Amino acid sequence: MMKRKTQEKEELKDNDVNKTTDNKEYTENRENISSAESGKQGQGSEAGSYQDSDKAVAEVRVVEEKLAEMQDKYIRLSAEFDNYRKRTLREKMEMSKYAEENFMLKIIPVMDDFERALQHMDSASDIIAIKNGIDIIYNKFSEFLKQNGIREIESLNCNFNVDLYEAVAKVPVEESDRKGKVVDVVLKGYYLQDKVLRFSKVVVGE
Repeated sequence: MMKRKTQEKEELKDNDVNKTTDNKEYTENRENISSAESGKQGQGSEAGSYQDSDKAVAEVRVVEEKLAEMQDKYIRLSAEFDNYRKRTLREKMEMSKYAEENFMLKIIPVMDDFERALQHMDSASDIIAIKNGIDIIYNKFSEFLKQNGIREIESLNCNFNVDLYEAVAKVPVEESDRKGKVVDVVLKGYYLQDKVLRFSKVVVGE
């Protein structure tokens, strides 16, 4: 009887040991599985970080390429504008030069007429012919001025205007309607197109 009880106790003890061993193995297996899963998650996170880094580098390269392209366009545009500015300035200088040349070329015939008139004055006895010749030259020169945009400022008997006239003297006048008006022109004034080229020097009545 005692032997049997002892045998049962030993069997129970062996069962407890086996359970303890099984529990230990189960715990170790769970820890190994958790470690493996953690390792996989870490590897996945590291791979994701590498992908994000590569994407950022690619975006930076694209931006750098666009910036370099814009800088190249800016440099080209700046050079083209500088060339355009220099060319325009040169053309303006040439236009001014040739405009003066054209003006002088047109005025030379008037000078020729004056020289011919001076030559005939020494030997001519007909004063009327000389006067007519001078009138022709004067009319020709007046027409030349008109063709080049120069015209006379009307002054005599006009109301005094400081924008057109320069008063050199004032004289008393008997007629009331002549007061404040130009009664004499000392030196004619002229327009160049719509701009006053020279003011008229006038005498004003008061």
